Amino acid sequence: MPDTPVAPAADTFAPSPESAPPHPQANRDSFGYQVHDRIEGALGRTGTIDTPHGQIQTPAFIPVATKATVKAVRPDEMSELGAQAVLANAYHLNLQPGTDILDAAGGLGKFMNWPGPTFTDSGGFQVMSLGSGFKKTISMDSSRVANDDAVAPEHERRAFVDDDGVTFKSHIDGTIHRFSPEISMKLQHEIGADIIFAFDELTTLFNTREYQVESLERTRLWAQRCLVAHRELTAERSHRPYQALFGVLQGAQYEDLRRKAAQDLGAMEVQGQSFDGFGIGGALEKENLGTIVGWVSEELPENKPRHLLGISEPEDFFTAIENGADTFDCVQPSRVARNGRVYTADGYFNIPQAKFKRDFSPIEESCGCYTCQNYSRAYLHHLFKAKEMLYSTLCTIHNEYFTVTLVDKIRESITQGRFYEFRDEALGRYQGRKV
Repeated sequence: MPDTPVAPAADTFAPSPESAPPHPQANRDSFGYQVHDRIEGALGRTGTIDTPHGQIQTPAFIPVATKATVKAVRPDEMSELGAQAVLANAYHLNLQPGTDILDAAGGLGKFMNWPGPTFTDSGGFQVMSLGSGFKKTISMDSSRVANDDAVAPEHERRAFVDDDGVTFKSHIDGTIHRFSPEISMKLQHEIGADIIFAFDELTTLFNTREYQVESLERTRLWAQRCLVAHRELTAERSHRPYQALFGVLQGAQYEDLRRKAAQDLGAMEVQGQSFDGFGIGGALEKENLGTIVGWVSEELPENKPRHLLGISEPEDFFTAIENGADTFDCVQPSRVARNGRVYTADGYFNIPQAKFKRDFSPIEESCGCYTCQNYSRAYLHHLFKAKEMLYSTLCTIHNEYFTVTLVDKIRESITQGRFYEFRDEALGRYQGRKV
């Protein structure tokens, strides 16, 4: 355990209960979570999240529709491949087209013609990715450097954090913008997603422990402000469906900080408003993924869902689910598809390789996706080499189907009481790299 003491919970935020307006309870009943089956000897479980736009059976992978679209794929195609919900990005939608546009359209779902549940992240990720240029949230090497002002090579610092919020330059046109807990809540309410996230500071593993302690307290105070703003906006916008607010847990690779974050936010209540669920965020070393998820799952309320931000590799799903995570999101399946990589049960491969030029088999013989049912590796190879846009559509459909279906199969294995057997079978085959 590290020697540096954890900062005590400050009492600088103490809203007066008697001054609080009546709690906007009317629409809250449209959101809920129920636990069903459990993994024997572990923290993992299955469950159902109820939202105003439908249910999410968990564990579940939530594809990322950054700018109100999963790149290259129509919403109805996402539904057909099995996606239960999608996650959009508050930072990007604020810059383009503007959250007021989505609000006027009736919210994210109506704007993008997606009838199911929706998520938005808070914009906190951009504090790290724009501020330092370190884009990955897992597989970072914490031994390489300890520097609170670390910036990725050839990257200009574009975001500056203070106790009130973050000031940053737009990556589109360089204009200056400001995010705070209150602004993030306002933007996410205008976007209108069913599940939204509290504004947090995402540190890197390169930050010192001293800074991690300071940042954790900043995020805790921001979480309180988010609860107040969320309550007020919910009351003002009672004509809209209730939006569930998830608190985000930071603490990097430190057990005491992660547990403290889970204890603080798990018990946090301001003017009768508490968090409806929790996001497990932050930079972490891949080999410690399960350990960190386990730490926070042991501390969090059992009756609220846990969303792990930013993972999509098969081994990470099994590890995270076993240790208590319920839902996940990541841009990886669509991003690597556009660059030529496709997943199969026997590992992944790259379509542009010359050996696929005359390969008339599908990406995967046993796959039920639209792409594998109708197209060959040779055709996809041709589309990629010819720089045809259809390539991105077809391979993204396959990768999203693979990822969504894998998590669905994990959920089924828990219900059947054979999680460990399925894990060993699936990872043994995938990591065997027979392709």
